Amino acid sequence: MRRIKHHPEHRATGKTPKSGMSGNFKESREQSPVLEIRPEVCLNRLLLLRALLAAAFLWLHATLALAVDGVSDTTIRLGMSSPLSGPTGAYGRAMKEGIETYFAQVNAAGGVAGRKLELVALDDGYETEPAVANTRRLIEQEKVFALMGYYGTSPTAAVLPVLDASGVPLIGTISGADSLRRPVNRHVFHLRASYGDETAAIVKNLITVGIRRVAVLYQDDGFGQAGLKGVSEALVAHQLSPVATASVPRNSVDVAQAVSTIAKSGAQAVVMVTLYRPTAAFIKQMRAAGATPFFVALSPVGTDQLIAELGADNARGIQVSQVIPSPWGDRVAVVREYKKALQTYAKQSAPSYYGLEGYLNARLVTAALQRAGRNLSRERLAAALRGGAFDLGGYRVEFDEGSNSGSNYVEISVVGGGGRILN
Repeated sequence: MRRIKHHPEHRATGKTPKSGMSGNFKESREQSPVLEIRPEVCLNRLLLLRALLAAAFLWLHATLALAVDGVSDTTIRLGMSSPLSGPTGAYGRAMKEGIETYFAQVNAAGGVAGRKLELVALDDGYETEPAVANTRRLIEQEKVFALMGYYGTSPTAAVLPVLDASGVPLIGTISGADSLRRPVNRHVFHLRASYGDETAAIVKNLITVGIRRVAVLYQDDGFGQAGLKGVSEALVAHQLSPVATASVPRNSVDVAQAVSTIAKSGAQAVVMVTLYRPTAAFIKQMRAAGATPFFVALSPVGTDQLIAELGADNARGIQVSQVIPSPWGDRVAVVREYKKALQTYAKQSAPSYYGLEGYLNARLVTAALQRAGRNLSRERLAAALRGGAFDLGGYRVEFDEGSNSGSNYVEISVVGGGGRILN
């Protein structure tokens, strides 16, 4: 038989506890195991907690990635503001057609990582206030992921504060102005060469054939002033300066005063930093005044639009600096692809410089999206654009450190008989 130990207080009273519940409780209390803290158990629990937190973070990160504006499981939405109507509407429409043609080509092949590309294009009429309003609408209401295909120096400069505030990147601008390149804006990526590149090539070409007396007709806005600066600096490199300069208001064909100034200057060549309608009006009135210098235009003029405005015979002999290959040639792979894509996805559209530039712009955006991967963010897109050279079918684009200008490609074309473009 088991002996029950007496508590000291029991001995003091001379009482003994009754058998049963009291004794069993005392016995069980004395025999209960002491809680033991084992380090390896705590470590395992800590590791499990960390794993759960990491999984939660990854889930949250993936959820937030899917919530990026303009990106869904099935689509990527991009925005564009350009002139689609008015005096310069032909430029924006051609560029829009080029972008949509490439997007249709990509979407037919399954899109980018399973997502189809969508373009929201708004008309700004080549004016600054509508360009700013359109940009805000595209970002705040249309919820686009990125912007592309903007037209013009002044409209693009006006939207820079909106880009800085929102962090939305703009890829591809029809402007070569240094004011959009220096200082470098980290949200803007230019596809084309600068006006400095174009004007240097123009002046070099003129000097090579013995021309020294050069005048400048420029549009009185950011585009024209950038071109005037480029010509003046290129001439200084040859110890020369313009023999005359004259301006025309933006979206105007009032060139009479410019004709009067330049016609009497004795210029051997006139570099025209203007768009196709004022350029055509200036050439016609200069010839009517008996002045027949060499006429040279910068790429924004739109060579095919200028030929259509002047007529093939009157356009013969005009030179134009180009920042992309001829859209009618066959020597560059992307041009062949562009013409084939038009036949499939835009049968009513003819090849054009602005159409090809839009196509190249869309190809650059798509290549950057592919490089950025499925888990898209605007930061990843910007990093992808700066992540190395892009070969867009024989047209190379690369954003070097400290630069947002992707190309310095320039060639001089001449309008030949029948309106053919000779390079």
